[in-house]
Amino acid sequence: KLRSSYKKIKSLLKKIILCYTLYCVRCIMNIDDWKSQVKRGTLELCILSLLSKKDFYGYELIEVLGSWSIVSANENTMYPLLRRLTKEGYLESYWQENNDLPRRKYYHITDLGIRYLTEMTVLWKTLTKSVNDIQNYKEEF
Repeated sequence: KLRSSYKKIKSLLKKIILCYTLYCVRCIMNIDDWKSQVKRGTLELCILSLLSKKDFYGYELIEVLGSWSIVSANENTMYPLLRRLTKEGYLESYWQENNDLPRRKYYHITDLGIRYLTEMTVLWKTLTKSVNDIQNYKEEF
């Protein structure tokens, strides 16, 4: 009888461990998905913000953004985004010779890009303030 109880407990523990493991994997996958969505939504804002300060070439933007892992981007993300922003009129590009180095394609924010960045920044500040307010919400009694 004791042996039977031991087997039941062991079986139950295995099921609990399996469920917990699946739960943890699911949480990790969900947080990675969420992080990806946050990154996708803010990368454009970050790129335009940097370009409002000075002109950058593509790989330089990748290096600078790499300082903040949450918005770091690789070439497969950066160059299509720069092409889209250029096509939409928010950026212009130009080639520049660099002594003995290969020429580089630099990006410059346009007036339309500055207006777009200004609108995005207002929305971003509103969003972050709202999220902070919600996280600090205390119901008045």
